[in-house]
Amino acid sequence: MSAAQRLVVAERRFIAADVGGTHTRVGLVCAGGAGESPVAVLTHRKYACAEYPDLAAIIADFIAGIPGGAGDVDSVAIACAGVMLDGVVVNANLHWRVSSADLRRALGLQRVLFINDFQAAAHAAQCMNPAEATLLTPGVETNEPGPVLVVGPGTGLGAAMRVPYRDGTVVLPTEAGHAAFAPGNPRELEVLRWLQRRGGHVPTEDLVSGPGLVNLYRALCAIDGRSPQPLDPSQISSAARDGDPSAREAVLTFCALLGSVIGDLAVVSSARSVFIAGGILPRLKDFIAGSEFLTRLRDKGAMRPVLERLPVRLIENDRLGVIGAASWYLQHGMEYEMEQARGS
Repeated sequence: MSAAQRLVVAERRFIAADVGGTHTRVGLVCAGGAGESPVAVLTHRKYACAEYPDLAAIIADFIAGIPGGAGDVDSVAIACAGVMLDGVVVNANLHWRVSSADLRRALGLQRVLFINDFQAAAHAAQCMNPAEATLLTPGVETNEPGPVLVVGPGTGLGAAMRVPYRDGTVVLPTEAGHAAFAPGNPRELEVLRWLQRRGGHVPTEDLVSGPGLVNLYRALCAIDGRSPQPLDPSQISSAARDGDPSAREAVLTFCALLGSVIGDLAVVSSARSVFIAGGILPRLKDFIAGSEFLTRLRDKGAMRPVLERLPVRLIENDRLGVIGAASWYLQHGMEYEMEQARGS
């Protein structure tokens, strides 16, 4: 992208959206000024996906509510879980079909660009000050040079890598949540067997996610011959605090499994630091210290000395995906658009 093109992109307002299985967050954004954060969020709203017929309705509602009108806004950058295939997002957790062509027609915008939600989170993490995050590895806080892993258990399990390259970084999205679940002890093996009775592949996100916490709770109740209550993830964490044994075991097992998954991903990617991007973990972070989170994260045989030096931080910022989508667009959006045009 030429300097002139970058200036045009940086000076105008645009929409950035973070689309999840449960909520969609939308912001009116622009580039930050000198000495400020790279992204300025001018206004921001959070929507419950189940209350809208499609994504276009959410973005149209947001546009209608922009103070002073939409004016010069002609672009939207959308961070969305899943993979874009032939212009349609492939994702098992969305309530509706998401198509770039449909959105462009429905909203009348010139540019509708998509990136993976954790690719966006990885872009956002480089805009964050480490002091703004919660350190989950006491005494280990130095970020050594090298790849950065961003992971988050929400409606599914997302992960992306930020890799240093020349004078900048390259962000690599993944579908790590669909990798096969690997139990780490006999109790977890029982849980796997219980889940396998439903048939087919058991992905990691069937246990390490919001719905995964529910699966853990129901599996443990079934294994122990208890009748599970109809609890959602927040109710399970509350029941755990109130002393319900199955709920507490489910939460502690969840924390242990999250540690194990982060350790595996760090080993595969040679990550030198980790950011956990929100999801359901902020509601469970008080359980981390009393769980096997760190033990399981580091229990990787010969790689233990490396993982003992790995800092892990929890980012609690409701605007993370919006900031990430905007950061990506400001860096690469025009280049991406030009490449798409050449290929069409």
